[in-house]
Amino acid sequence: MVYFAVTIKIGEEKGRGEYDAYIHQVKPIVESYGGRYLIRSENITPLDSGWHPNRFILIEFPTRDALNHCFDSKEYHKIAYKRINSVNSQAIIIEEEVNENL
Repeated sequence: MVYFAVTIKIGEEKGRGEYDAYIHQVKPIVESYGGRYLIRSENITPLDSGWHPNRFILIEFPTRDALNHCFDSKEYHKIAYKRINSVNSQAIIIEEEVNENL
């Protein structure tokens, strides 16, 4: 499994902009590539005074290729501007490792 984790910061000056439309349009795209939403929440309590995201999303994909195909797809690129122009986001990809010592 591979995981896509993203934090969203909604700026006071822009507000949510087109982000809500993006949220509704991206879910079926992600799911069509085998993605499964594990967490989508705005109920966040930061423990670091320098990090205050408004939203957190965690998506599980069966493979790294599935994740890459999803976010490289034409369908995704047609709506990505709604997120890019509305909110600040930071994302990471976490690849599951099997380690007997963990």
